[in-house]
Amino acid sequence: MRLQSVIRAIYPAQCVACDAPTEDDFGLCAACWRETQFIGGLVCDSCGVPLPGEDHGETVQCDDCMTIARPWDRGRTVLDYSGVGRRLVLSLKHGDRTELARPAARWMAQKITNWADIDTVFVPVPLHWLRLLRRRYNQSALLAQEIAKVMNTPVCVDALLRPKRTATLQGHSRDARFAELAGAILPNPKRLPQIAGKHVILVDDVMTSGATLAASAEAAMAGGARNVSIVTLARVVKDA
Repeated sequence: MRLQSVIRAIYPAQCVACDAPTEDDFGLCAACWRETQFIGGLVCDSCGVPLPGEDHGETVQCDDCMTIARPWDRGRTVLDYSGVGRRLVLSLKHGDRTELARPAARWMAQKITNWADIDTVFVPVPLHWLRLLRRRYNQSALLAQEIAKVMNTPVCVDALLRPKRTATLQGHSRDARFAELAGAILPNPKRLPQIAGKHVILVDDVMTSGATLAASAEAAMAGGARNVSIVTLARVVKDA
């Protein structure tokens, strides 16, 4: 306890979003908590986006998921990709704030507490090796590893490969995103035993159109997965 007190005196707990003092490590201060749009209530069962109305336990889908075939069974997300949520995602993704994976993983695990069974494995959406070399880490893999720790469930960080170097998808239309990702992600032949017959839970930082997750889900199914679910840290939410 004395050592912990000394460490806390030297390195006081700070908000992961703004560095303001907090009571606990890897948490949000009161101001950032109020400004962060956590998603709850009635949500789309396929992507987790919030929907109008009350949650009575029924299975519902958003307009996108009713019009776009989703090659996964169900999906959940934690944050609206705006404001503090967007800042957290970008800090993890591009700002070398790898420590953000720990609190983010706890939030994500809370969304899927009943999903994992004995045949479940967490699999991150992969990066092309050149992008991984430039970024030095795959933020989705960090999230997958941390969620697996929280839920005491296996993880396979290289179950999927991304041999095709795709263009940056930012600013692309929905159709262009899906076209760009066609055939870009494949199952890793060396890791087929880890996903064959398993419930694969795909992990990614943010979902926009769902093109990357769709390509990953199709690759997991091609690798023999029994079924696929998705969980993301954030979801781009359209204006009502």
